[in-house]
Amino acid sequence: MDLADRRGLETDVYQPAEDSQLLADAACRRIDDGLVLEVGTGSGYVADRIATETDARVIASDVNPHACRQARERGLEAVRADLVSPFVDDAFDAVAFNPPYLPTEEDAEWDDWMERALSGGESGREVIDPFLAAVGRVLAPGGVVYLLVSSLTGVDEVVERAGEEGFSAVAVADESFPFETLTVLELVR
Repeated sequence: MDLADRRGLETDVYQPAEDSQLLADAACRRIDDGLVLEVGTGSGYVADRIATETDARVIASDVNPHACRQARERGLEAVRADLVSPFVDDAFDAVAFNPPYLPTEEDAEWDDWMERALSGGESGREVIDPFLAAVGRVLAPGGVVYLLVSSLTGVDEVVERAGEEGFSAVAVADESFPFETLTVLELVR
């Protein structure tokens, strides 16, 4: 891969930040083994941490083809997927997701991969809500979801929506920053 291709990957793929680290730390503390899916893997950082720090087999997925390529370069199994659509029922013991959660003006354009990786629509929950509606299908009995949520998105609203989908939620990690608090929710049925 030449330098221009590498630059394209770096500008088109969400790279690890504080939110990625918080999710990876929480998931690694709570996952022992099993089959784990990371939705929206971006660079593959969270999936790679889970794969190397636990006994789990990890599948990384992202709608962004550049992210899938970057995750594969880390040695991860990566699938191009919109949320959980291609995966079979009852397959995963755990699912981790650091969704696009930044509230975005309605007229903002979704014209590049980085914008899609960050923009959560007006409420910040336009990707989270469909994820919560779909993720239960791919969870094995007793499966668990680790979902990163920002105070900008409304943690209470996400917990309420998760409840509507049959999940109970508990915060297992949080970290405050000047403009937001990030929380990792553990969702179980």
